[in-house]
Amino acid sequence: MEIAENAALVVIDVQKGFEEEFWGKRNNPAAEEKIAALIDLWQETGRPVAFVRHDSLEGSSSPLRKGYVGNDFKEFVEERRGKGAGPELLVTKSVNSAFYGEPSLDGWLAGLGVEQIVIVGIQTNMCNETTARMGGNLGYEVVFPLDAMHTFDLEGPFGWSRTAEELSQATAVSLHGGQFAKVVTVRDVVEGASASAGVR
Repeated sequence: MEIAENAALVVIDVQKGFEEEFWGKRNNPAAEEKIAALIDLWQETGRPVAFVRHDSLEGSSSPLRKGYVGNDFKEFVEERRGKGAGPELLVTKSVNSAFYGEPSLDGWLAGLGVEQIVIVGIQTNMCNETTARMGGNLGYEVVFPLDAMHTFDLEGPFGWSRTAEELSQATAVSLHGGQFAKVVTVRDVVEGASASAGVR
């Protein structure tokens, strides 16, 4: 696949609060390693990176609330912020979509002439999926490397429950089949980004 020379990497909610037992069982234990590899590649090639942080408004009930250690980015993300050769943005939000944060992600991307975004982070079927859908609606070409994200088991209505892996697969089918995004692997993205940047 082709990754544009100015494609933006959108790193969503990779925060310490997601390490707490509050969330339950997760999938894809390799997600953090894959996210780090993509941040490194984007920074090395001078592509734009947006780091998105969820500032929960749920007060003391949320591990992502402001002022609590869980609100902080995980160390591997924090240590990479500000280290790239390209443009960087910090977006804070209190809802699912990174496009409803401050400052405006859409405005920043438009100002850079970005037409393609690559979404990674937490959670696959929540903020990642919502941002992907909205990105598609706004006219961006959305790339969704499924192995650079994870989610958690979840209970729903009618006594239904689904595992994290089942939810990830459902998100992938909905986004890809519905043409909201191209669901791919990190390897696909790395090969496409390296080729367009002339990296061997």
